[in-house]
Amino acid sequence: MRYRTLLREWPIRTFAVRYSTFAILTCACCLVLAAGCQDTNKCEPLLAHIDRLTQSQSKLQDDLTRVKSEDEQLKQQVQVLSGLPKDVRLASLYQLQAVRIYRYTTLLDENKDGKMDHLVVYLQPIDEQGDVVKAAGAVNVQLWDLNKPSGQALLGQWNVGPEELKKRWVSFLVTDYRLTFKLPEEIAHWERPLTVKVTFTDYLRGKVFNEQRVIQPEQP
Repeated sequence: MRYRTLLREWPIRTFAVRYSTFAILTCACCLVLAAGCQDTNKCEPLLAHIDRLTQSQSKLQDDLTRVKSEDEQLKQQVQVLSGLPKDVRLASLYQLQAVRIYRYTTLLDENKDGKMDHLVVYLQPIDEQGDVVKAAGAVNVQLWDLNKPSGQALLGQWNVGPEELKKRWVSFLVTDYRLTFKLPEEIAHWERPLTVKVTFTDYLRGKVFNEQRVIQPEQP
């Protein structure tokens, strides 16, 4: 058990050591520059070296953030698997093949004031048999207006963790996850198509599924 823990934590510790080393080297170079670099021409190579160190440090910071995210996902997977009965084998569990955004996905005017204020997404994880399954995982949802300039096209973005996701499971007329989100800004006139993009991370097997669907305003 201790071996597994050390193995899981090794990437984060390795990145942390490398990040600290670059930080020390960068500080040392700055001290040398401040102490005795009076000639601009002689200082240029040192400045270039500091710039390279800074860029490398920034990349290591990004890598460290990514590894921490992957480690958190691994912990969530372990938590899900540890809650299974001892006689359940991994091979007998579902194998997620796709994630489908169901056709009822749309914008809603919940307070009936003539403005769209909520996005409702119906999400169906599909196994290898083509059945809808209550898959454990995390969801990222984005709403786009692709007719707008790139800097304005993203209208909203939301994340749903595994604990919250399992509360959103419904099995009535349609079996799926029903996710409802408050729009950052009400849409007074929904007159053109919007695009819903979903990223689903399956915590059982670690796979990531991407799906998108164009939603249309209701015709009067």
